[in-house]
Amino acid sequence: MKFKNALPTLALLLVVFMSSCNNEMDEDLTTNMSAIGKSDSSASDIYAVNETYNIEPKIGSLTGVNLGIAGDFAILSKTGITDVYKSAITGDIGSSPITGAAILVRCTEVVGTIYTVDAAGPLPCSVTNATRLTTAIGDMQTAYTDAAGRTNPDFLNLGAGNIGGKTLTPGLYKWTSALNIPTDITISGSPTDVFIFQIAGTLKLSSAVRMTLTGGVQAKNIFWVVSDAVTCGTTSHFEGNILGMTGINLQTEATINGRLLAQTAVTLQMNAVTQPQ
Repeated sequence: MKFKNALPTLALLLVVFMSSCNNEMDEDLTTNMSAIGKSDSSASDIYAVNETYNIEPKIGSLTGVNLGIAGDFAILSKTGITDVYKSAITGDIGSSPITGAAILVRCTEVVGTIYTVDAAGPLPCSVTNATRLTTAIGDMQTAYTDAAGRTNPDFLNLGAGNIGGKTLTPGLYKWTSALNIPTDITISGSPTDVFIFQIAGTLKLSSAVRMTLTGGVQAKNIFWVVSDAVTCGTTSHFEGNILGMTGINLQTEATINGRLLAQTAVTLQMNAVTQPQ
């Protein structure tokens, strides 16, 4: 009889116990699912940092690089300009602090002024102006430091260092090693858009490969800041300003719509160099 009277109480306790267990299980499940979500998000963030192929560029937020007096030159170097005749250069050229004898370009190859630090430059056209060249070299180095120091890239290690066949949109790009361009690329944007390409290794544009600008993009707003040598292969075509920590080498009949600003030497071989306006 006592056992029968206890049954309702036991039933009630069982219901309460089961309800408590269910609540705890729901809470655990919610906590675990939340943790999984955070883990997935974290993994996604890491992937984005290491494989930045699809980060949306901050259109219009990137400012250009101030070249200062260096912007008045089509070619500027510290240790000279070598040349295989005949190149066609539109714009001023100069080298400092090395003597003018290290500029091996002939007067007939330049539509512009050849500036030297002394009277040893190409005759009879070279102009001695060491002060202007010193200022230009200083501005070139300042521009390199500015461009190389830009942070928060819109694109990191795009193409794993191979961007052949790609269309590049405005923004800040960074590669932590060499960059190769084995096939044609397109640089697309508006006349005011800015492109800065930071390259920690060498930059090589393969022979016969072309860069094409679309949408009104201007070469003067494109900056390639390269910590190692730059090579443009035979009959290739390059667009933009090259700020090189070391040498810039244009192989036979390569052309550029831009500037060659090198902290060592520039090597020409029957090339066309046109300073952008």
